[in-house]
Amino acid sequence: MSRSVVVVVLCAGKGTRMKSPRPKVLHRLAGRSMIHHVLAVAGALEPTRTVVVLAPDMADVAAEVDRGPLPATIVFQEPQLGTGHALLVARDQLPAGGDVLVLYGDTPLLTAATLRGLLEARRAAEAAVAVLGMRPPDAAGYGRLAFEGGELAAIVEERHADDRLKQDGLCNAGIMAFDAARLAPLLDALELRTPKNEYYLTDAVEHARARAWPCVVLEMPWLEALGINSQAQLAEAESVLQDRLRQAAMAAGATLVGPETVFLAADTELEAGVEIGPYVVFGPGVRVAQGARILPFSHLEGVTIGEGAQIGPFARFRPHSEIGAGAKVGNFVEVKNARLEAGAKANHLSYIGDTRVGAKANIGAGTITCNYDGFGKHWTEIGAGAFIGSNTALIAPVTIGEGAVIGAGSTIDRDVPPGSLSIARGRQTDIPDGAARLRARRLAKT
Repeated sequence: MSRSVVVVVLCAGKGTRMKSPRPKVLHRLAGRSMIHHVLAVAGALEPTRTVVVLAPDMADVAAEVDRGPLPATIVFQEPQLGTGHALLVARDQLPAGGDVLVLYGDTPLLTAATLRGLLEARRAAEAAVAVLGMRPPDAAGYGRLAFEGGELAAIVEERHADDRLKQDGLCNAGIMAFDAARLAPLLDALELRTPKNEYYLTDAVEHARARAWPCVVLEMPWLEALGINSQAQLAEAESVLQDRLRQAAMAAGATLVGPETVFLAADTELEAGVEIGPYVVFGPGVRVAQGARILPFSHLEGVTIGEGAQIGPFARFRPHSEIGAGAKVGNFVEVKNARLEAGAKANHLSYIGDTRVGAKANIGAGTITCNYDGFGKHWTEIGAGAFIGSNTALIAPVTIGEGAVIGAGSTIDRDVPPGSLSIARGRQTDIPDGAARLRARRLAKT
């Protein structure tokens, strides 16, 4: 944005865990942690600085922040005395001018458009404080926004709100923007509130009004402010986010045959002309080029699918894989850390791991690249145009030359020269009348 913005993300408050040993903000939506969703939307504002406030025992959250989508300064809050106190402990990171935007690590559905609107509303009104308001279908537990003369006068806790305010008042979404030049006296004016013994950041509105500084409200879609405090709310947020991602994918030209059955990751890239069948699941790091088809019940993570490739049904892709243009990977094939070049085929019942498959090579049913020996992973090279017969075991490290043919049922543990025919299986023995004699012996024992 054109003016300086410092974003402060609060994560250290009470209720930082659900009924799970995992910290709340590390739970994932569409393959991305909640805190990364919040940092990503903050990054869309191009802030001059991002500050994350954590409790000292949140080392795992700090590590996740360090892996996040934009650089952030971590400040530790000890003890945890409320939202106002969280901003107080971060005050050395706050600017003398511009905007300070306060977000929460457990509200992952916010959009950049809404946050830009809040900042623009504050600037247009030259307000000291701007607040996001909402009208959820169930307002229980939310503070209310009280107005006097059409202007925001206070944020009132639900237990202190009168019946009129409870019935008709806008709910506080928790997200606030401040004029940085007027923030310091508002923080200094905060007082410890009972019975929770916390400093409430929401009290800044009343302190601003006491100084005759205007405060404004921007009403937002309530789902964007959905906070996550339980597994049920996590599932609700996942549903909302998946619907957004599906709608965006279809608007960009991807065909989703059964959109309600397709699960996308936050970073899934589907080019125009892609067709996705029902019950396909995308993990993080997937890019699908135009004209590719992903057939039903496939699971993809960390893979690039080339133009016009066909995947599935029932195919699984693990990270660090690449499928070339026009290649085919069929039912019950698993691919991990492998590259199938243009036109290569692995149509069914195979495992291809730590492997390069050359252009137009054919992998027969039941082929396994034996990449792990109990101690380490090893590489397999399959040359262009090679034909690997069904039920072949390729014991890595091994190279199959271009145009080579491997007989079905072979176990290959040495390199195969280009153009060679290689057969490595036990010799077949036929015993005349052997079947009848075998049955007779078995019957005699019964």
